[in-house]
Amino acid sequence: MNAPPKTFIRVPHEALQQLVSDAGQAAGLPADKADFLAELLTINDLRGVYSHGTQQICAYARLMRDGKLNPNPNPRAVKDSPTHAQYDGDGGLGYFPCRDATLAAIDKAKEHGIAIVGTTNHGHFGAAGIYSRMTLEHDLLTWVTSGHQMGLGQGAPFVTAAGGSPMSYSTPTGDEDPFVLDFGAVHDLYVGESNREAISKLGPSTVFRSVGLGMICQSWGGFLQGVPFGKAPESRVWEGANQGSLLITFRIDLFMDPAEFKANMEAYSNAIHKLEPLVGFDAVYMAGQLEAERERANREAGVLIGDRHRQQMEKLADEFGLTVPW
Repeated sequence: MNAPPKTFIRVPHEALQQLVSDAGQAAGLPADKADFLAELLTINDLRGVYSHGTQQICAYARLMRDGKLNPNPNPRAVKDSPTHAQYDGDGGLGYFPCRDATLAAIDKAKEHGIAIVGTTNHGHFGAAGIYSRMTLEHDLLTWVTSGHQMGLGQGAPFVTAAGGSPMSYSTPTGDEDPFVLDFGAVHDLYVGESNREAISKLGPSTVFRSVGLGMICQSWGGFLQGVPFGKAPESRVWEGANQGSLLITFRIDLFMDPAEFKANMEAYSNAIHKLEPLVGFDAVYMAGQLEAERERANREAGVLIGDRHRQQMEKLADEFGLTVPW
């Protein structure tokens, strides 16, 4: 899903970020929110996470323009305790309440050791890794997931029970790039019926495990956050506000000295680099380290924009009266 495009142009990340901000503002986002969103989406592209990068603004801008998402939401905490909180996203994109909730979780975990925060009443929250990475510099270990409004049609493929199934884990690793596992549990099973059948025959346990993880995303990140199963969109104030999220984070020093833990993680990472790669791959990384390497390279050389990505952005620019930077 996130392999680098075979044919592409390179665009300076600053110019791409400005285009996304301009599109967000044209759709009604205030400048500060548009700039924040543009930064996050551009970082995903820099890391090679194209599925959740700047091309997402094409859907977001239209949802806000068409009145399906609130273009100027004001997230607020609706539940709060020393170790937990829940934020209402006010019908806007999920990035805004999820940022606020994550920042609150960091403060709570630093004071009390552990924190659990949820969000509700918002649209897409982007890549789960955005929020797990926010906690790394604070010597915290973190898990994030999200669920969305869903219904299951009789006779639909079993894998649809997993919904969107995003989750991320993060762990500091000393001087090495951090461990950031950021994935959709069943995305490989959505890519074509023949692909799904082949995987199901070769490794049915993999399918059951993947769908099981997706069920956790739906139940903890969705239902638990007030996103009910099967409820009609007409019942929502903002039709596109159909998602929730959950983040759990805790201090390393609850169990051991953070420096000792990170030294172990660094040694582990160094040993992993020396393992034999999978067939078809040239190197071995901890999860998230290849993305960090790509981000450094692409900040210098420019973001890779594939043909479909470029065409989507050009169409959006035409719709909103903007100029692309290429």
